[in-house]
Amino acid sequence: MRTKTIYLIRHGQTEYNRKGVVQGSGIDAPLNETGFKQAQSFYEVYRKIPFQKVFTSVLQRSIQTVQSFLDDGLPHTPLEGLNEINWGEKEGKVANDEDHKYYRFIIDSWKNGRYDQAIKGGESPLMVMERQKSALAAILADENDPVLICMHGRAMRIFLCLMLGYDLSRMDEFKHSNLCLYVLEYDYAKQKFRMKIENESAHLTLPAGENKEPKKP
Repeated sequence: MRTKTIYLIRHGQTEYNRKGVVQGSGIDAPLNETGFKQAQSFYEVYRKIPFQKVFTSVLQRSIQTVQSFLDDGLPHTPLEGLNEINWGEKEGKVANDEDHKYYRFIIDSWKNGRYDQAIKGGESPLMVMERQKSALAAILADENDPVLICMHGRAMRIFLCLMLGYDLSRMDEFKHSNLCLYVLEYDYAKQKFRMKIENESAHLTLPAGENKEPKKP
């Protein structure tokens, strides 16, 4: 292969997302009704893409998001390296004012280059990126093309920095919402990624009966 095209999506909505409860790799929540509808909307549009393989985290919300593709018979590899960041002692809690201040402190620390900073009992961006390196190596070593990857919000931001060679201080430049889409192309000769589509979500808002064509890179 000279190039590989990667379609990268965030999982659909869960009740933790809806309620604003902290949800990292320590929470294995399923999709809620809205999340399943989002997954179906994505499938209806992007099943026209000739995906050859699907990669997900090992968490059920990412697998449920792409289940329709798996039901079509696409091979599937779950990778722990694609799991969400672990938010430690804040997992599963509704944030109060003090939590918000602490969370802001952590985010500001990351923006200021303290990528080793982690919530107590959780992971730092450096720890997440380190486990993502083996996941990315496995994806690039796989000969299937194009591929679909489903993962998680903060982990996706870190993964995009890893793929594009960006400093982690730029991770918050990557906007995301449930079932948003990024498309990237990897050039094997140059060993470099190129962004082709960023934070696309039109597939979630198409009216019933409208011609549902995937956005082309």
